[in-house]
Amino acid sequence: MNTNKPAVPNTTITRNVRDLDKSTDNLYESLVVIAKRANQISNNMKEELHGKLAEFASSNDNLEEIFENREQIEISKHYERMPKPVLVAIDEFLNEKIYHRNPSKEQK
Repeated sequence: MNTNKPAVPNTTITRNVRDLDKSTDNLYESLVVIAKRANQISNNMKEELHGKLAEFASSNDNLEEIFENREQIEISKHYERMPKPVLVAIDEFLNEKIYHRNPSKEQK
């Protein structure tokens, strides 16, 4: 619940394709950078969520305990409301917050 982060939309928005290839001069290269960053964000979110939910795990789970754990449900709902990793990655890419390089371009 960090409110210091810039607002990233929670839904898909229309983007100008030409904005994506400004830093790389290649749309497909930009998409690869965004996809790799989105995977990193997704993996970090997944690890964080599993870590928080592991606190509630017990060795003898029964159906009644699973449905009555309100804290666990609230944590899950919080993660569901968060912006999708691709949207965060696109925002970071457009605001030049992602370091990327292409070694094949450097050799020329």
